[in-house]
Amino acid sequence: MKDNTGYQRKTLLFGTAYYPEYMPYDRVETDLSMMCEAGMNVVRIAESTWSTLEPSDGIYDFSYIDRVLKAAEKKGMEVIIGTPTYAIPSWLEKKDKNIMVKTKAGQAVYGRRQAMDIMNPSYRFYGERVIRRLLEHTAGHPCVTGFQIDNETKHYGTSSELVQKLFVEHLQQKFVTTDRLNETFGLAYWSNSIHDWNDFPDMNGCINAGLSCEFERFKRSLAAGFLLWQSEIVKEYKREDQFITHNFDFQWKKFGADIAQDGYSYGVQPDINHYEAAAAVTIAGTDIYHHTQDQLTGAEIAFGGDSIRSLKGRNYLVLECQAQAFKYWTPYPGQLKLHAYSHLASGADGIMYWNWHSIHNGYETYWKGLLSHDLAVNPPYEEACEIGNQWKKMGNSLLNLKKDNQIALVVDNQSLQALEWFPIDRDLSYNDVVRWMYDSLYELNMECDVVDVNGLDPFKYQMIVTPALYSITEDKCKQLKEFVSNGGVLVSTFKSFVSNEYLSVYPDTQPHLLHECFKIHYNQFTEPGTAKIKGRPVRYFAELLYTDGARVLASYDHKYWGKYGGITQADYEKGSTYYIGCYTDKDIVKEILKMAVKDAGLSDFIPDVCFPVIIRSGVNRDHKKIHYVLHYSDEETTISCPYERVNNKLDGKSYKKGDRIPLKDWDAVILEEE
Repeated sequence: MKDNTGYQRKTLLFGTAYYPEYMPYDRVETDLSMMCEAGMNVVRIAESTWSTLEPSDGIYDFSYIDRVLKAAEKKGMEVIIGTPTYAIPSWLEKKDKNIMVKTKAGQAVYGRRQAMDIMNPSYRFYGERVIRRLLEHTAGHPCVTGFQIDNETKHYGTSSELVQKLFVEHLQQKFVTTDRLNETFGLAYWSNSIHDWNDFPDMNGCINAGLSCEFERFKRSLAAGFLLWQSEIVKEYKREDQFITHNFDFQWKKFGADIAQDGYSYGVQPDINHYEAAAAVTIAGTDIYHHTQDQLTGAEIAFGGDSIRSLKGRNYLVLECQAQAFKYWTPYPGQLKLHAYSHLASGADGIMYWNWHSIHNGYETYWKGLLSHDLAVNPPYEEACEIGNQWKKMGNSLLNLKKDNQIALVVDNQSLQALEWFPIDRDLSYNDVVRWMYDSLYELNMECDVVDVNGLDPFKYQMIVTPALYSITEDKCKQLKEFVSNGGVLVSTFKSFVSNEYLSVYPDTQPHLLHECFKIHYNQFTEPGTAKIKGRPVRYFAELLYTDGARVLASYDHKYWGKYGGITQADYEKGSTYYIGCYTDKDIVKEILKMAVKDAGLSDFIPDVCFPVIIRSGVNRDHKKIHYVLHYSDEETTISCPYERVNNKLDGKSYKKGDRIPLKDWDAVILEEE
């Protein structure tokens, strides 16, 4: 998405979400003083307490906001105002029960957040009213730097009568006739075809994957439109120097008991398309949560950052990241600093903790903030002070980090939804395949953009990676073929290039059209069973590849599948292709990626170190090359300096190429080229 807003941060943001209305007693002055001591310069307020701002219909109370704004101005801090629309007050539900979202499971009962129907006219009326009153009250305040619209927005499964009526209108406009609709989605199957638009059925019972995924795509567009609706309201009030942002989040990886505490930010968000929704903001924001302690790898920070940075091709804000959170996320000494620099290394222009203080009651009582329940100085706060003071000393030399990545990893909501209908395996999801490929790149220090397929310009890159790109248009296939013809390197996995955008499987040679570039085809796939490849187990899924001129890099070690290729390489016109037809160990994937980057002419630009040492680079606002050296291990080590002459911005030490750079446990070093 081309960014034409012109908005650019002038200082790094370092701060926190702040909820004085949740506090057991009034301590605004104390809290903001502690924040300033930590070098913090921003608080984010208001986004979650509609019932406090409007305790009854048309009665407003902005007193707690006024206290924060007054104290922030006195301290020279910035304030981000959030629109409070993601959690409705109970009086609003009493006025109109239909405000509660109706999904396939039935109508929601009041209580939890994000349980409203974003398309309900009553909700929109009262939502707009509170936004306008809040903006009238705050937009002119000198310390208000920007506005966050809503919070982690999605479509919430809405399938009300209104939404279904709008969907039918969408289909009529798109397909015009019922005959074309029937043909596109193959609705003759199980007698699902319709011959009059008035006969269109309730989508909650739909058993056609293509039509169901079209409905999901439509609902994602409603969610994007909801954010754009709020953005247009905010634009009526905001100053030229104020930004609009939103905290895009990711699919939550769950394991163990089905509760939020057993998960973390993992993959592509299925319930809103970030690329489409980013049109509503002037600077993209994100919420990223992840393992700490011995499981800290930085991969979630990097994946989230590479995804959000790529939405508008520019820097972004981390609006929520963790301080302490759960018992198994209590950070080891040094890890909060490592988190912070990991975010900057991906192109963030600031981070904010969720949240300042641990809440004393409510659903998130034990998701601990920067301060614990005693609200006193503690080790995480002391480490935040270290971060803030370092950022002050370095000024703005870490701001606006620019990246020019030559590798793109392509993601797609439609493929995600398709592979929920037609799972690769019950234990292997689309996002698992995405992260399998992304993490392999990451651990090899092969930096990439994570690009939505709809926003992909192949010709900006030298190498493109497509994990399980199941659904793809004919035009995009042709673009990728041209990309390879012109000298690009394409690395694709199983379940790529299978169906069109409506999930109709292409009725010809698989992988569709691009089999000519890969010089392979297949017409069978299987559960791998005991099969191995290059001595490693094959798990979950294997395509049985015939070669049509491709070089077999690895075939299956199996009595019956041994005659088929599992991983292949081919030269096509000026370019090169790699096809990974099965799921196996990342070590094998890494071997393939090393070959691919060599073909792409990128080997010389990739540092000769790998995880647990991660190096992420860019150019700062002073046009100097910056390299973040991030060490995700509890063991001390050293690396050989890969650069001619650099200075460590954190301690002033200089290194020349070949010098040993010491790395402590959970360390961060920032090297600036001379």
